[in-house]
Amino acid sequence: MGTDEARRRFGAAAVARLASVDAAGVPHLVPITFAALGETIYSAVDRKPKRTRALRRLANIAANPRVAVLADHYEDDWERLWWVRADGSARVLDAASAEAREALGALAARYERYRAQAPPGPVVAIDVERWTGWSADGDGPEHRTPLGRICSPG
Repeated sequence: MGTDEARRRFGAAAVARLASVDAAGVPHLVPITFAALGETIYSAVDRKPKRTRALRRLANIAANPRVAVLADHYEDDWERLWWVRADGSARVLDAASAEAREALGALAARYERYRAQAPPGPVVAIDVERWTGWSADGDGPEHRTPLGRICSPG
């Protein structure tokens, strides 16, 4: 799987998982909806019920902006399994900023629910520095290297 195919598969996924860590290194993993624009992945704090608006992912990004986002595909036919991970640095954007408004528009284009009720934000912007991935339909486990490199087994 090359970089372009990894981006295509990632962008076609309906949800992904955002991994962050707090200042003490404790991991936190949450499912997210997202839109990818170029080398940046955007996700917004939406209106789903939450215990608080002070979300752990936002505090973690403030303490340590290094994050990973994983999209994957599973089905019983294991020949169709794949995953793509984007590693990068996250920023929290005020929903009123120009970049956040563009991201919210991209999210609304992807998700019908967001067209009916726009997320209030803030928006998380992840600047991707590295794409990695694996697929059962051509790249065996021995090929788990940064995408775009050509590797041979052994």
